[in-house]
Amino acid sequence: MRILVVEDDANLNRQIKDALTEAGYAVDVAFDGEEGHFLGDTEPYDAIILDIGLPQMDGLSVLEEWRRAGRTTPVLLLTARDRWSDKVQGIDAGADDYVAKPFHMEEVLARVRALVRRAAGHASNEIVAGAVRLDARSGKVTVDGQSVKLTSHELRLLSYLMHHKGKVISRTELTEHLYDQDFDRDSNTIEVFVGRLRKKLPDDCIQTVRGLGYQIAED
Repeated sequence: MRILVVEDDANLNRQIKDALTEAGYAVDVAFDGEEGHFLGDTEPYDAIILDIGLPQMDGLSVLEEWRRAGRTTPVLLLTARDRWSDKVQGIDAGADDYVAKPFHMEEVLARVRALVRRAAGHASNEIVAGAVRLDARSGKVTVDGQSVKLTSHELRLLSYLMHHKGKVISRTELTEHLYDQDFDRDSNTIEVFVGRLRKKLPDDCIQTVRGLGYQIAED
């Protein structure tokens, strides 16, 4: 899953990015509203963390522009604790959730997981496909109850496919959502990771749809 963080406080921006990266997300960052607006308008993120008090273009204006343009990416707003009006305006502008500063990083991670999960149509952190079970909170994968050890890239790939099970996902889409903006993207590496995953999962788990991409079938 690929996340955009738009926060002008460099220290807080870094802390959020580090926490998301450690949790297994690919993360891009922006430090002002104009840059954040551009990235959110042109890149396919799974969720966006957006501060309201941004230089050059405030967060609410950024959010309103995205929604007017038809961008439906889930957005988590960062608000000041004593500004209840920011929360109301943010929700009315199209935010999906908010968290007040100062916050515990675990709360931000939990809210991001919930946004990604709901956007994909899942009610629980636990996603099941046949014998394969993924706990999105812990990143643990089991097959028939037995733990399976995956690398970070293998886990990102499996997580994206399981969040969108039943849908055929192209190599291009996988590449766009698994790597951050600065990564040297090569869609051929997706084939390598799919091959590695298939050795660790049941034979029929990841299906190739010729000419289109990969899918994990609905139960």
